[in-house]
Amino acid sequence: MTARPANAHQARLLRLLRDGGPNSRAQLGDQVDLSRSKLAVEVDRLLDTGLVVADGLAASRGGRRSHNIRLAPALRFLGVDIGATSVDVAVTNAELEVLGHINQPMDVREGPVAVFEQVLAMAAKLRASGLAEGFDGAGIGVPGPVRFPEGVPVAPPIMPGWDGFPVREALSQDLGCPVMVDNDVNLMAMGEQHAGVARSVADFLCVKIGTGIGCGIVVGGEVYRGTTGSAGDIGHIQVEPDGRPCACGNKGCLEAYFSGAALARDAEDAAHQGSSPELCTRFENSGALTAVDVAAAAAAGDATALDLIRAGGNRTGQVIAGLVSFFNPGLVVIGGGVTGLGHTLLAAIRTQVYRQSLPLATGNLPIVLGELGPTAGVIGGARLISDHLFSPA
Repeated sequence: MTARPANAHQARLLRLLRDGGPNSRAQLGDQVDLSRSKLAVEVDRLLDTGLVVADGLAASRGGRRSHNIRLAPALRFLGVDIGATSVDVAVTNAELEVLGHINQPMDVREGPVAVFEQVLAMAAKLRASGLAEGFDGAGIGVPGPVRFPEGVPVAPPIMPGWDGFPVREALSQDLGCPVMVDNDVNLMAMGEQHAGVARSVADFLCVKIGTGIGCGIVVGGEVYRGTTGSAGDIGHIQVEPDGRPCACGNKGCLEAYFSGAALARDAEDAAHQGSSPELCTRFENSGALTAVDVAAAAAAGDATALDLIRAGGNRTGQVIAGLVSFFNPGLVVIGGGVTGLGHTLLAAIRTQVYRQSLPLATGNLPIVLGELGPTAGVIGGARLISDHLFSPA
């Protein structure tokens, strides 16, 4: 993809076609503030660039029928969602429909060189399957703070060896296309906004609970990243003064009490103490426990597992309650690997938020699980790069 929109009007048209699919000139005209003649000029210019193509006759609205316009069907975007313990890679078309998706286990602590070798191998596999001859752009999510304009991770607590690594520059060279990089929870928020539970909401919070905890903040339909890119790092809000040590170097952070790693540690402690027969049996069988084991034990009615989930949900709910009072969102989405804990976790979070935040903020506030699961991040990655490419050069 070499062409870019020449002005804000063309960028607006491209994004409408991305988000709404093929549309007629007349219907596009209903959504943009352009005269009919000016709209015709801008659409014709986009047709000349090859970014859009004619797509058959539109339904009649009386009088002469116009042609549908759609984004070029050959456009391909790569979405990459790097987690602490796995990586998802997907290829989408210009409307951000997932055409192929691969997930593989991976340890982000192996460092950027090893991780990106795996990402590139997965991208090559998708390309070899015939889904894409090449990629027009790629959006990458990483599980740590990112200085967004440069696409560089900054002192990520659970990513040793990544501080200052030029992710955008390195992958752009290897993939041969433009690359944008962001925090993984921001991509999850963008994915749920484009194709998930937040489709019709302009102001919402998207909380990801996995190996770490983060929050995507969407204001007026746009991700809010803050001055340097660290907005939403709620996992390092203190919930216990002088509490447990956290990977960030501080004590008492939410992430030290309720994240995938913290939950696994507490579950193993319960197994060693003999307070949970179910967790003890699982630990003896596998030698280690994860959030998946806690979810299974809870589903079997294990009281200790249920208590662990409720305690974590209560602490998380306390933090979210503060965010709700401050931000007054229209929706709170809970996602990430720990959401396998399901409605026990959701009920604990809801209880705290509805109890602690003012009625004006919570009276019509849905708190729900995300719809897209592991595809949210890769769709968000494709959305991120398309936002960039569908902006005036």
